[in-house]
Amino acid sequence: MEELNYVETLKFIVVCLMWYICSAGGNIIGKLVLNQFPFPMTVTMTQLVSISVYMEPIFWFLQTPNTGNIPRSYYFKLILPLAFGKFFSSVSSHISMWKSTVSYAHTVKATLPLFTVVLSRVLLGETQTLYVYLSIVPIILGVVIATLTEISFEMLALCSALVATLGFSLQSIFSKKCLKDTGINHLRLLVLLSRIATVLFLPVWFLYDCRNIANSDVFENTDVMKSFLLLVLDGIFYMMHNVFAFTVIAMVAPLSYSVANAMKRVVIIGASLFLLKNPVTTMNVAGMLVACFGVLCYNKAKYDQNKARRRAETLPYVHSETNLQAHLNPKGLPHSKTEVNLLNRNGMIHPEDHILLQNNVSLDHVTLFPPTGPRTVNQTHSRHAPSSSREQSNLVARGSHRIFEI
Repeated sequence: MEELNYVETLKFIVVCLMWYICSAGGNIIGKLVLNQFPFPMTVTMTQLVSISVYMEPIFWFLQTPNTGNIPRSYYFKLILPLAFGKFFSSVSSHISMWKSTVSYAHTVKATLPLFTVVLSRVLLGETQTLYVYLSIVPIILGVVIATLTEISFEMLALCSALVATLGFSLQSIFSKKCLKDTGINHLRLLVLLSRIATVLFLPVWFLYDCRNIANSDVFENTDVMKSFLLLVLDGIFYMMHNVFAFTVIAMVAPLSYSVANAMKRVVIIGASLFLLKNPVTTMNVAGMLVACFGVLCYNKAKYDQNKARRRAETLPYVHSETNLQAHLNPKGLPHSKTEVNLLNRNGMIHPEDHILLQNNVSLDHVTLFPPTGPRTVNQTHSRHAPSSSREQSNLVARGSHRIFEI
């Protein structure tokens, strides 16, 4: 986590706690709703409508910018499939919670990194480091242990949770692509997808769930007002969960968010076991903890991989070099992997003291000199370095060369 002052740290703790409370509360209330009102599609529609309606005042309060321009063709290409995936994944997730316990459903959802790694490889051709692949092992092991020892196991619950996780993984991959392509604000994308999903599946909900509700005896055997209030609370908690999640993302580094997100799953599982009194065995709990530990390892391995890739893309492969005649080597610069690493980026001083400069459009050459004082740097690079102060002055006077002292 970044070095935060006390006020920012306190703010992060409060926001994180609210995120955990809304996530755990929403899942527990959702389970209570489904126990009394077993219609997963209706619960999903309630959440989508809540996002669509309640987020507008929050946009005004947070002054969320209305950025991004989505072409009409892009709606058919990506927005509509994302909206469909959001609805289908949410319904599948609620079916898994309806047919099993909250703790087991979230343990199965811990397989999200597995689906993400496989789908990224198949759809985008992305490869991962060995550590990322190894981090998947405890996740699979934990889910297998939890499944084999689950007292209230149902195959429909397992399949629904896996389908939901597959859908969430696809949403994660293509939502990032959508944000990158369009520049739309992430919260506004969430509302857009929720509204489109609501409009698209309102006829489906009316023809399927509405008819089933009308033909069932649910109103005779349950407290209608209580179920309605629980549905409304579930939608509010779901909306607040998303707001706090994106707030945490904006406040801390990716690794810190990943750790907080892994801990959120532990909190949800623990809270559901404590408040709903689900019967569990020691091995069942052990499987859940192993799966959550695997998620934590995956997040760390993925963060290290992304950090290394960003560094490789933006920093030259250069070592300390005080010999300014190194460029005369017929084999090229021995301390540089390729010249492209040095020429394709803007001039900058990296926080870790790596120095990178780009040729100015109006200049022919750029020369870096080591400092004359005791200060040292990690990288220096020279192209046609002048050997004397007089030669340096002549080059600058000609306007074809710029000299930098590091």
